[in-house]
Amino acid sequence: MTSLNQTTPSIRSVLFALMMAVFLSALDQTIVAVSMPAISAQFKDFDLLAWVISAYMVALTVAVPIYGKLGDLYGRRKLMLFGLGLFTLASLFCGVAQSMEQLVVARIIQGIGAGGMVSVSQAIIGDIVPPRERGRYQGYFSSMYAVASVAGPVLGGFMTEYLSWRWVFLINLPLGLIAWWIAKRTLIGLPVPQRKPIIDYAGTVLMIVGLTSLLLGITEIGQGHSWRSDEVLLLLGVAMLALLAFVLYERRTQEPLLPMHLFANRSAVLCWCTIFFTSFQAISLIVLVPLRFQTVTGGGADSAALHLVPLAMGMPMGAYFAGRRTSLTGRYKPLILTGALLTPVAILGMAFTPPQSWLLTSVFMVLTGFASGMQFPTSLVGTQNSVAPQDIGVATSTTNLFRSLGGAVGVAMMSALLLAMLQGTDLRHVGATMGVEGGSSSVLMDSLNAASGPALEALRSELASTFQYLLMISAAVSLLGLAAALSMPNHLLRGREHREA
Repeated sequence: MTSLNQTTPSIRSVLFALMMAVFLSALDQTIVAVSMPAISAQFKDFDLLAWVISAYMVALTVAVPIYGKLGDLYGRRKLMLFGLGLFTLASLFCGVAQSMEQLVVARIIQGIGAGGMVSVSQAIIGDIVPPRERGRYQGYFSSMYAVASVAGPVLGGFMTEYLSWRWVFLINLPLGLIAWWIAKRTLIGLPVPQRKPIIDYAGTVLMIVGLTSLLLGITEIGQGHSWRSDEVLLLLGVAMLALLAFVLYERRTQEPLLPMHLFANRSAVLCWCTIFFTSFQAISLIVLVPLRFQTVTGGGADSAALHLVPLAMGMPMGAYFAGRRTSLTGRYKPLILTGALLTPVAILGMAFTPPQSWLLTSVFMVLTGFASGMQFPTSLVGTQNSVAPQDIGVATSTTNLFRSLGGAVGVAMMSALLLAMLQGTDLRHVGATMGVEGGSSSVLMDSLNAASGPALEALRSELASTFQYLLMISAAVSLLGLAAALSMPNHLLRGREHREA
């Protein structure tokens, strides 16, 4: 285990740079959403509007495993500086874009840079901190995601209202440059592999094609397109063929991008399953909870966003608690299992609590966030503990890949189920319209605003029942994560003696 000069100020400086990198990458997933109307109004282009967000997410997800392997081959300092620099430069391109096409291309480049910031920063913690102490540090990263989920919409709304939507991207320039400068000064002494690097070009191409097609297909479903449409079937078919070819090729190549022997590691695979279903719940609830509040109570978008605060508060609390307990006990399974047990109970509590009951709903949302926070950092620590040191980078990036896939599948599945359930209600015409227009929740809100009196109350009652069933399905899906946690080996984390060795 490597340390940065073994000095506390050095570790703190490194942690600050890494946390800022994670915060910036997470912030750009949420800060743009409230600026979409202003962007579409300026460019007068609605066809590519959804891809301003989707392009970033797809590029980030695909880039994560590539950075993980390259970090194992070339060292993580170079990759972190490259990712931060590319992200900052692309933010400038986003801020000065003169058309929707330019903005989408800049967002793709920005996502590629952000993938390195997410993947490499967490792998660096695996390099400099013993497994038994990693839970505490990974908990700090989880808190950055929680802060970004709340700060993003607030900052985005403020800058769009009082400055310009371009400042949503330009704000990254000073922050990114500060993080890059600190990282350059502090990320010294990280291990650099001595072996000659061999790049798996064919595997990289196959993985990019497979993951991109898969994520685009999932995104299309989440935006309201039928999974049986020609476009979605083509994307999913290409994804299946490319990923199958990727697996077959990776089993035979000398230096695979994603070593298949990791999938024979029972502990790592179960940690990936756990983080997939945890992300499935957390990200889909971030989408569903504000929409449920707006449609059922008639509240505004600003108050709906505030309803995410309890969920965002619970995540860092759970991550901090789990990180401290993991450091004390040296065991990560009990914390993951506790979070997995709490998740379905908390979601069911939300399902049977009217959204008008703000206090009780907030309690269940804090519990849901707490349960998610307990599982995110501990699953990553469990993965890093179960693999060899030379595989920490690719194992960390695979963990982040499953986290991103879980969120994408969760949003797509829950959105598709919502549309399907609307077909059986008096809002069936809204469901059809949402399917045509890409699943925009504004279509649903416009339909509700057009009704009044008893008709409006009847529609809201139907929506309350629909969201209740949807949350019950979400709780049922979380049982799969519980099954993975129950099957997980109860290994003891390596402790401080490994740092000394």
